[in-house]
Amino acid sequence: MPDERAWADVVGRLGLLTPYESLWEPGERSGTWMSGATVNLSVSCVERHLAERGYQVALHWEGEPGDRRSLTYAELHEQVVALARSLRQMGVGVGDKVGLHLGWLPETVVAMLACARIGAVHTVLPAPLPVEPLADRLSLLDLKVLFTQDGAWRHGTVLPLKARADEAMLAAGGIEHTVVVRRTGMDVQWYEGDRWLHDLLAGSRPGVGEGRPELNGDAVALPVDHPVASIPLANRGGQAVSIVHGTGTMLAGAVAVHEHLSTGGPFWCVGDIAWAVTQFHGIYGPLAGGATTVMFEGTLDVPNHQRAWDIIRRYGVESLLTSPSVMRTVRGWAREMPGISGIPTLRRVATAGEPVEEELAAWLRGAFGVEGTEVADAWGQLELGGIVRITGLSDAPPLPDCGLTIVDVDGVPVPAGETGEVVLTRPWAATMVGVEGDSAGVAEAHWTRHPGVYATGDLGRVDEDGAVQFLGRTDDVVSISGQLVSLREVREVLTEHPYVDRAEVTWRKDPELGRSLVAAVTLSRAAGGGGAAGSGAAAGGAGSADLDAIAVDLMDTVRELLGGLARPRALLVVDRFGEELGRRERAQAIATLATPDRLGAPRSVTWEQVLVAAGHPVG
Repeated sequence: MPDERAWADVVGRLGLLTPYESLWEPGERSGTWMSGATVNLSVSCVERHLAERGYQVALHWEGEPGDRRSLTYAELHEQVVALARSLRQMGVGVGDKVGLHLGWLPETVVAMLACARIGAVHTVLPAPLPVEPLADRLSLLDLKVLFTQDGAWRHGTVLPLKARADEAMLAAGGIEHTVVVRRTGMDVQWYEGDRWLHDLLAGSRPGVGEGRPELNGDAVALPVDHPVASIPLANRGGQAVSIVHGTGTMLAGAVAVHEHLSTGGPFWCVGDIAWAVTQFHGIYGPLAGGATTVMFEGTLDVPNHQRAWDIIRRYGVESLLTSPSVMRTVRGWAREMPGISGIPTLRRVATAGEPVEEELAAWLRGAFGVEGTEVADAWGQLELGGIVRITGLSDAPPLPDCGLTIVDVDGVPVPAGETGEVVLTRPWAATMVGVEGDSAGVAEAHWTRHPGVYATGDLGRVDEDGAVQFLGRTDDVVSISGQLVSLREVREVLTEHPYVDRAEVTWRKDPELGRSLVAAVTLSRAAGGGGAAGSGAAAGGAGSADLDAIAVDLMDTVRELLGGLARPRALLVVDRFGEELGRRERAQAIATLATPDRLGAPRSVTWEQVLVAAGHPVG
């Protein structure tokens, strides 16, 4: 049974269009929530606030170059309705799919809410995606409309987003319309079906579609489990998988978390818009609560390392949500800024995506806040609608109880101090409503591995004080800087390279990212190695300069195809892989031998050295 009293309080604040007949009914997966109820995300997040908060700022936005905009709830509502009307005129309706190849812009929020208003399902595609992975995503999504930008600011440079999108669509095909946000003013190629977003908003005035409901900007009443967003998950089982979240169910989790984290003042989620935490807890939660949310487009070191402090002061941020890896990077910059000091308005800092160490938490209390600033540690999963559990706040409304327990392989709770799998024994309202992709069945393991509970796939243990320590994944996926990265996917990219005969990928602790990937490869004859039957690069005649170039090429290939977080920070070149070690032993040995090196220089080792690192007898 769920924590019904807590969830009833949360659901009472969702702004349902039709009340529910039953809060929860048992059934497949996490059961049925709010049966009989209808909802619209645009109404819950914007429209219902107009009478009391129409002139209140809904969002403050700041661009990387320093430009700024603020939208009130009334202004945001006007743009959402206008875009919803335009999308309907393009033939987009309930259940149609829309891609958002956009950065962290006000237009992104408008597009998300406009899709939700007419019942379309949106997917955010990371702006930095190279052409090939973007084309792969597009070919899987079956989009009716794709939003993109002329260009996007990224660390002081401009990424050619529309050009990449055009090239990717040539490979994917099937997309009828492209809506382009003018962000940088750079020249772009124009094709049939391309439309400027500002033209759509200006040309879609009240009265258009009058007498034809299918063409107006009215909100559609939708079941609470109607899909609102499809979010790609790290490669599972060798195939791409996307998690589908319901409109009202996802919103219930977002509202519960926001009420726990918020102090009532401006709320800032420091993360990329492609991060589910940013979408759920940086946009929907604050807007549904009638709060002011802060958005920042770029990286926090532009134009200088004080950008985070400047934003907090400028907008009076009271609650900040981010990932530990972002804060570790900022902490490194802070060592060169002796003049920084805490900001009195900031009352709470929460980190999500990976565990936060006490040393970092202590630094956050003093660097950003003043005496009394609280630092919270949040845990959750994409499949569960983002954050589920938060520790560290002394005076906050409680979150619904998820019944978190640590169990062994047989599903039996383990004693304190022992490692096991984290499971939820009580249903969570924001749990996914569906899975898309050729390997969608892998998600069923959440409910079939330990019948009657939700198996997270995370390892954990409870210490003597009752605190839960999260220790990583049981599968081939690892959280890097708050984003899930598939080790299998990285391994496949490396082994498909003509220079590589075999590859192994694992992770090790990283002082900046928390975790980073490291890899070990045997080289093919094309790279000067001995191949599977030979002695490999270590004895194959390849010089150190050749190995340097090969390693950089391999790492850059991973970055180009999978993104920067998937790029191994260190690479070993091994003469061969023997069969003496199991998968886990081999991974631990590789992590021990691989020294992180920003220049990507490889370290050539023999299999005997790997055996020694694993504590295995040699000879």
